[in-house]
Amino acid sequence: MTFDFDTPVDRAGTWSARWEKYAGRDVVPLWVADTDFRAPPAVLEAMRARLEHGVMGYTAPPDELREAIAARMQRLHGWRIEPGWIVFLPGVVPGLHLAARHLTAAGDHALLPRPLYHHFKRALELARRAHTEVPLVLRGGRWVFDEERLAASVRPESRLLYLCNPQNPGGTIFTREELARLAEFALRHGLLVCSDEIHSEILLDTDKRHVPIASLAPEISRRCVTLNSPNKAFNFPGAGCAWAIIEDERLRAAFAADHHATIHDPSVFGLIGALAAYREGDAWLAAQLAYLRQRRDQLEQA
Repeated sequence: MTFDFDTPVDRAGTWSARWEKYAGRDVVPLWVADTDFRAPPAVLEAMRARLEHGVMGYTAPPDELREAIAARMQRLHGWRIEPGWIVFLPGVVPGLHLAARHLTAAGDHALLPRPLYHHFKRALELARRAHTEVPLVLRGGRWVFDEERLAASVRPESRLLYLCNPQNPGGTIFTREELARLAEFALRHGLLVCSDEIHSEILLDTDKRHVPIASLAPEISRRCVTLNSPNKAFNFPGAGCAWAIIEDERLRAAFAADHHATIHDPSVFGLIGALAAYREGDAWLAAQLAYLRQRRDQLEQA
């Protein structure tokens, strides 16, 4: 099956956050991570079927989606998780805020790598949590952790380490060895790790593989909150569907303490889109990645 990534889609008048900010100006906005590709046909068809059904009432995340997520983690990463470890969210950003508010207490301290997507810092600021920004270093074109800087930043009251893998905005795909050293550091200092892995299926280098830090060993898995979503890879962020994978029962209960009070489940279209993407979207995703690699290569050769 072939997919069309070349035909422009006019998003004027669709309330696009990215395009409306510069409406009427000769600007190509690249400030927020969505694409102008139509979502996969399977996703659109599943959403259309629900729309034609005509009832969009309150919807509970289906067991089929939990099982699809678990199966995907096993197939892509060799990471065996239980469906019950999943806490559904309307987006990854709310998960960053829940980690800051519910997994740390007043007086606790967090480690925040930089450069980093600004919502990580915002989560700590709104939670009024002390934090230290740990500068990443540029080595061989990759932003990576410097162990001396990490060690110098940790305090006795340090409780939480934020991680973004693949790294946003630098694009680093951390290796298994790099993550193992980071996990050892977290365990040695008694840190929890909140890892945003939303870009894990958008890897343009074919020789690279995404490794969830929680997949390395049971010891680090029990101290991890792994945030993920199909929103980026399959391009339906407006539908809103994400989740946290948390093995430790007490950690999961603390994270979700006021679930449905301040944070709600994904929308019905987010749930439908996620299940359709994971069941029937792989061919579209592979075609999109091939297209993006081709465009990247053209830019590098220009």
